[in-house]
Formats: sequence, structure tokens, C-alpha cells
Amino acid sequence: MPMALSDKAKQTGKNRAFRQSLGHAWDGLRALFRYERNFRKHLVVGTLAVIAGAILRLTLNEWLWLVLAIFLVLIAETLNTIVEAVVDLIVGETYHDLAKRAKDIAAGGVLMAAIFAVIVGALVMLPALGRWF
Repeated sequence: MPMALSDKAKQTGKNRAFRQSLGHAWDGLRALFRYERNFRKHLVVGTLAVIAGAILRLTLNEWLWLVLAIFLVLIAETLNTIVEAVVDLIVGETYHDLAKRAKDIAAGGVLMAAIFAVIVGALVMLPALGRWF
């Protein structure tokens, strides 16, 4: 009978089964939610956008754009978190110009995704609001 992961040393090799990969992915999403304040904020704003979309009865095309924008921001925030963790792992408590540049660029990617989401939100929600009046 195979030992549970908690019963042996931490895993360092490749996953052996899809279920194991899925478990690690789920652990990653939980870590994002638990430790990353900005990820939680993006989730809240995305949820509010979905609620607004439901109230405004968006078309399928509008939903596709809205969901794309929401997930793009969440993915950008995920990649930003990865960059920050890896940079911190490498440089520790020391300052390095390249570490700052990497973190700033990753944060800039999140900002670009958020700007895109605001533009999409306006392009989708404003005409939908106009259909109500």
C-alpha cells in the first residue's frame, strides 16, 4: 500500500498521476486565495462584474469578453505572485536591481491586464446599461 505524502518526505519529483497534479493545482489556488491580498481583491471585483452582467442580461458575446478580462487579470496576478516568490527565493533579504526590475515588470503586467479589464467592462456594461433606458 502506497504511503501518503504526509507520511514520507516532501515530493521533489514529477507527479505520477493526473489526480496528483490536480491536487497540487488546487493547493496552489488555495495558497493564492489565502496569502495574496490582491488576488482576493481581483476575485471580489470579478464577482461583482459577473453579478452586474447577470443583472444587465449580457449577450453571449459580451459574457465572453467579460470572462476573458476577468481571467486575464487573475492569471496576470498569479504570474506576478510566481515572479515575486521566485525572486524572493533567489535574492532573499538582499536588494538587487534585476530583482526589482523583474518584480516591477510583473506588477506592470497585472496593471495592463486590469486596464484591459476596465476597458472591456466599460465597452460591455455601458451599452448594456443603455438597453435598460
